[in-house]
Amino acid sequence: MRILVIEDEPKIAQAVKRGLELKGFAVDVVHDSDTGASYGADPDYDAIVLDRMLPGALDGVQLCQKLRADGVATPIIMLTARGTIGDRVEGLNSGADDYLVKPFSFDELTARVRALLRRPTNQVGTTLQLDDVALNTNTYEVRRGDTPIKLSHKEFALLEYLMHHTGQVITKDMIVSHVWDESADILPNTIEVYIGYLRNKIDRPFPDAKPLIHTLRGFGYKLSVE
Repeated sequence: MRILVIEDEPKIAQAVKRGLELKGFAVDVVHDSDTGASYGADPDYDAIVLDRMLPGALDGVQLCQKLRADGVATPIIMLTARGTIGDRVEGLNSGADDYLVKPFSFDELTARVRALLRRPTNQVGTTLQLDDVALNTNTYEVRRGDTPIKLSHKEFALLEYLMHHTGQVITKDMIVSHVWDESADILPNTIEVYIGYLRNKIDRPFPDAKPLIHTLRGFGYKLSVE
């Protein structure tokens, strides 16, 4: 796996590089946001380790926002010496996938990087994307193309779960276990009803677009472009 480290302090950058290389990663290092923006757009990187305070036209938060706005889906973990709740929220809301406060252990950094590499490949920052459907997990907004789609809380949770498992066959039991809590009173046709609600909002109003929600009789459901 190839990692990009964007860190302006040479000693920290080299220490992070050596630590990750010892764990088997290939690591490139740049020291400012201008170079980071150029390197970060390269789809060959599997993850980006991004310092919050950087020289250049943008700071780390702004660089993260730019990469996400440009459609870069590479997982990003933000490093910072600022560890307040507000700082963490700002970093995560900028599109970072994780946030690590200095000083940190290389074992933790490596574990977090590996966790990011297991994230869904259709997620860009806080947005899950499939074809022309976008679901923002931060603002709870859903759109198909330019059309906003209003979902109930449960419909949103169901769509988010399906989008996290795009292309996979999802059984009714899996949906119940991940979308409803254990105290919920689920009737035999509850899942079919909510799948129908989603179809009525995601697929049926868009006859010229490809249907995304598919039923596999005897197995379950699959969200995919077919």
